[in-house]
Amino acid sequence: MTSTIAGRLRFEHDGTLTVLSGKVELGQGLRDALTLICSGELALDPSRIRVLCGDTDLTPDDGITAGSNSMEHTGAAVRAAAVAARGELLRRAAARLQAPAGELELRAGSVRRRGGADEAVDFRDLLGVAPGAAAPGAPRPGSDAPRGRVSALVRACDTFLHDLRLPGMVHGRVLRPPGYRRRLAGLPAEAARAMRGVLAVAVDGSFVGVVAEREEQAIAARDLLAAGARWQGAADHLPPADGRSALARAAAHTSLILERGGAPQETAAATASATYSRPFLLHAALGPSAAAARLDPGGRLTVWSHTQGPFQLRAALAEALQREPAAIRVIHVDGAGCYGHNGADDVALDAALLALALPGRPVLVQWSRADENRWEPSGTAMMVTCTADLSAGGDVLRWRHEVRSHAHGTRPGSMPGHSTLLAAWHRRHALSPPPVRNRGGLTAGPQRNAEPPYRFPRVSIVSHFVPEAPLRVSALRSLGAYANVFAAESFMDELAVRAGVDPVAYRLRHLDCERLRRVLTEAVAAAPTPSGGPRRGRGVALARYKNLQACVAVVCDAEVEPGSGRIRLQHATIAADAGRIIDRDGLANQLEGGFLQAASWTLKEAVRWDGGGSSSSDWDSYPVLRFSEVPPVTLRLVDRPRLPSLGAGEAVHGPAAAAIANAVFAAAGVRLRHTPFTPRRVLDALTASR
Repeated sequence: MTSTIAGRLRFEHDGTLTVLSGKVELGQGLRDALTLICSGELALDPSRIRVLCGDTDLTPDDGITAGSNSMEHTGAAVRAAAVAARGELLRRAAARLQAPAGELELRAGSVRRRGGADEAVDFRDLLGVAPGAAAPGAPRPGSDAPRGRVSALVRACDTFLHDLRLPGMVHGRVLRPPGYRRRLAGLPAEAARAMRGVLAVAVDGSFVGVVAEREEQAIAARDLLAAGARWQGAADHLPPADGRSALARAAAHTSLILERGGAPQETAAATASATYSRPFLLHAALGPSAAAARLDPGGRLTVWSHTQGPFQLRAALAEALQREPAAIRVIHVDGAGCYGHNGADDVALDAALLALALPGRPVLVQWSRADENRWEPSGTAMMVTCTADLSAGGDVLRWRHEVRSHAHGTRPGSMPGHSTLLAAWHRRHALSPPPVRNRGGLTAGPQRNAEPPYRFPRVSIVSHFVPEAPLRVSALRSLGAYANVFAAESFMDELAVRAGVDPVAYRLRHLDCERLRRVLTEAVAAAPTPSGGPRRGRGVALARYKNLQACVAVVCDAEVEPGSGRIRLQHATIAADAGRIIDRDGLANQLEGGFLQAASWTLKEAVRWDGGGSSSSDWDSYPVLRFSEVPPVTLRLVDRPRLPSLGAGEAVHGPAAAAIANAVFAAAGVRLRHTPFTPRRVLDALTASR
């Protein structure tokens, strides 16, 4: 077979098909979508298809699973391989059956004459699959066919990395310094080594880890070490609250990202401006990060991880451990999904270091909730100022969008002399974090979706990049798009009110993109009749993710309780155009889940800290949206089967935030420009408005 097929598809001796994907399953439904692609192209029952994700020994390097690119890149590659395989099967079957290829069809793992049940030849015979050929690895947690995965989840089977059980497996825990700048001065290591079940205590500079036969033994030993450890160095002096005041004052690198259009022919009659912001945010995965590692007798290191980039993690581990990448195998196993750079890669290095301390035994390391919240990279705080010059009729003549932000991308990779992995900073021969830079361009972190989708005569986009951040920061789902769309679509609502024009009509008169116009009108038409009430309102917002992927419009109905300041989401309507729909349920799950995550960010979430470090260590100090607060959601999907599939996993976040903010204004007459919209913030706004 051609390399296009062989690099993506493996026809097995048992009649199943293995699909090879370098992109990994994070809960976004990648396996189901790839299964449906191959099922449709090759006429195979989905139960006979397995998708193998993210194994540096077995799958292609498809890069990091991020940016809503999986279907556009890997999905397209798998479809091309399936189409090529279908053509090759028909060509070989035509020669075998001595029939024109046009008279043949694929059905249930064989090629046969149309309407001729007796004349068929099996895929395996056509492709020469040897009877004893082995599949490329036994099924791992999460690798079942779609129905099997759902059944395993419902029955709480061993599905995730945290449930991994390997022969001879032991358990590890890591003790972190009490702050970014603190270093180890003393440790009761011998007392920990004498504890029951403890197999090793690894001390390398300020990296401290313990390995024990049982998980509770490892936890007890780590707690003993924590109680007796002595640390030196200055404490972290973090600014109070959530970091926005420090961001506003910090030195920034200013650059013009886009200047489009010339001087408007019409003189501006007025100018409007507003500033919006978001705080630092956590990924807040329901399960903390985990990893397992084993050093084999030949010196090869195998790491099981829920990383989003197995090949990039392998390169980072190789640099941190001073080993050749070929001496390390990274195998992706499903874990707690986070859609961003959380602690998954860091705990992989933790596990690797503890495996080196106990060769031959696989070591499973799990972070605690406090570990995750304190040490994972946060999504950065952002401030966005929108300014518009307006005509006498209220139309936008010039739009200026200014973004102030820290970095959005410090994922692992090969960086000689540097590392983004946490434990690499704490070892005796420490590696330093790489220099922080902001990539230019409109899809890069802070600037993502800063360009408005509207027809404005002149547009300017300016980035104020702040390299020094008080917390460790990296990629969080949608990067800068959440804050940029929240700001731009809130500001469009303000301009519509100022002009005395309906917010939907105001958007449509500035909007040329047919696909965005379609989803906006679809969302408005599908939204239920608003329920009455003096404190209920409706907001709308839209965006095209990265200005080149899925188009989404959101209509949100909300109620504001004047006494408590609490915002209740009554209903959400989402209309989306993601091109060709592969898996309708999967797309719906992405959009609905994205709305709920964005609603949680918008209403509740903010990393807070005091002089001693982060105080957002648990679900009480870092609240998230509760099940009781989830509104009904109506969904409208625009299918375009003749167009390519577009990434949709991050497309709804910005419109969701702006639609909620605009609904609050419609309900209570106050503009909330700074998330989260806590009851206290709502009450302050209501008081100020009086």
